[in-house]
Amino acid sequence: MSSSLGRTSLILASGTLVSRVLGFVKAIVLAQTIGLVGSSSADAFANANSLPTSIYALIAGGLLNAVLVPQIVRATKRDDGGRAYVNRLITLAIVLLGGISLLLTLGAPVISWVYGMTLQGDQLALVIAFAYWCLPQVFFYGLYAVISEVLNSRSVFAPFAWAPVLNNVIAIGGLVAFSLLFGADPTGDRAIAEWTPLMIAVLGGLTTLGVVAQAGVLFLFLPKAGFPYRPDFRFRGTGLGKIGRLASWSLGMLVLTQITGWIETLAANVAFGQAASLAALQNAWMIFMLPHSIITVSLTTTMFTSLSKRAAEGDTGSVVREFSRGARTISMFMVFATVALMVIATPFARVFDTTDAGLEALAGLLATAMVSLLAYSLLYYVQRVFYAFEDTRAVFLLYAWTTPFQLLAIWLVAATAPVELLVLGLVAVQSLTNIVRLLIQLRVLRGRLGRFDGRRLLASTVRFAIAAVPTALIGLGAVALLGAFEQGGWGRSGILPALVTCAVAGIAMVLVYFGVVAAMRAPELDAYAQPLLRRIGLDRPRGRHSTETARHAEGTANAQRFADEHGSLADSREVDVSSSVGSTSTSTPMTELATAATQHSVELPSRRELREHRERLAEQRAAERRRAYEAQREIDDEPLI
Repeated sequence: MSSSLGRTSLILASGTLVSRVLGFVKAIVLAQTIGLVGSSSADAFANANSLPTSIYALIAGGLLNAVLVPQIVRATKRDDGGRAYVNRLITLAIVLLGGISLLLTLGAPVISWVYGMTLQGDQLALVIAFAYWCLPQVFFYGLYAVISEVLNSRSVFAPFAWAPVLNNVIAIGGLVAFSLLFGADPTGDRAIAEWTPLMIAVLGGLTTLGVVAQAGVLFLFLPKAGFPYRPDFRFRGTGLGKIGRLASWSLGMLVLTQITGWIETLAANVAFGQAASLAALQNAWMIFMLPHSIITVSLTTTMFTSLSKRAAEGDTGSVVREFSRGARTISMFMVFATVALMVIATPFARVFDTTDAGLEALAGLLATAMVSLLAYSLLYYVQRVFYAFEDTRAVFLLYAWTTPFQLLAIWLVAATAPVELLVLGLVAVQSLTNIVRLLIQLRVLRGRLGRFDGRRLLASTVRFAIAAVPTALIGLGAVALLGAFEQGGWGRSGILPALVTCAVAGIAMVLVYFGVVAAMRAPELDAYAQPLLRRIGLDRPRGRHSTETARHAEGTANAQRFADEHGSLADSREVDVSSSVGSTSTSTPMTELATAATQHSVELPSRRELREHRERLAEQRAAERRRAYEAQREIDDEPLI
């Protein structure tokens, strides 16, 4: 199971890594095309392009993940394998998303004003012009999220991870075309009045075209998952109404998160075109999300279907074990990512901004954001456990309790912080909020499951933090030697030197950190190390009899796992060994045992009996879990009055 999880997560992570690398390339090209810190063009495009991406993040991260996978898993148990359910689900998504996207696009001036009411007239006009081209992305982002969840429910994960690659390739091509047609502006000096309708159409239209391709390509993989799509508008009688009931809490969370994002955008726009503003904030969060997307999202996507199945069966013990294993793995990678990105924040920022003031501002934002990376990733994973139990209410209540305090903190920062430190204060507020929310959600999770293996998770995290100390020292030394911390130093003198500095420090930190973790014999590393070692033939003992030794060890481990889970078949058989082992003969105890084994070997179970016994036990336990689950559902469905 662990090796399969490692292989699947590596496949997902590889697609996500390629996509994120191309996303960074796109961000770099965009910064070289319209600027970044202090650029009115960059801030205007960031305002418009953040509207559809924010809505997509809320839909995919809350509404759809919360209810679709558990519902699709249950629908697959129907006679048709869930095909009718999926066809009607996709059709309903197309109808609803199409209507919502049309209304949003027609209302672009109003929506842009709501998010940009702190902007001046010409600034808001440019945002509205971009919004007309960007808001249709809502339809295609939402459709991508729905079809991805359908594919994930059948463990077809690769398209979900690799489709964004096509999006980024098209977007990069569009930026290159824009630079060739209208010229690049890496310092962001282009005045708002210089933007023409054709320039806006090329930049905004080609960006949206990439999102269209990202969603459309997923339809090609539906037949492979067993769901060849046929439009079906018969929505009654399929249980789709339950999605509405379950999604009501997620919809409430969406409203709270939208309010928070809206206030944060208004606050960031105070620095529009003057200092680090919305464009810089989005770039910092993009870098922050890189390890989260590659590791946490990939791992959670792999495990969510399994968690949903175990939750549906009422197998709380298995859910706790799966959660513990996943959380410790996330902790291992996120601790490293936190330290590594903090160390290379300055040269990394130089890749996006050409000025010392700009790169230092971006580096400060990144370092502040990384404080809560582990908390953010674990919070994301914990919430999926609640979603597996179809409990969206607990997640909503978390945001309902914490959002007012977050909004108050944002207001205080906007009212008191100077323009140069405004966005840095907003990032600090978000980091603190992530940590507080994780602590609260873990407490609620313990009440839900009874336990969540917290001591083991804490002990593993402490070990990883210890391994991070020499890692940070090595990384800081490498970055300092290459001059990235000094103005005019080689490590920040250009994009190529900055990339070389990041690569040298990054490789050194990878070797040190995972070397120390391996020396600690951390079991969390095995699921990912074994597939890689197997490819190069380093996962088995070498020397004489190595093959037989490894086979024996593997068989022993499998037997022990089976015994732990199912018990021993011999326990159910009464074998009388008193006539031999307890005899009064003058033979030694070893010969008595050998004699007993010879006399009673015919009474031991055969392979077929062992297999049948295992199947009977599995059926019995599944039936017991199902009965317990149905009983609990009857209790939960009883009216309060």
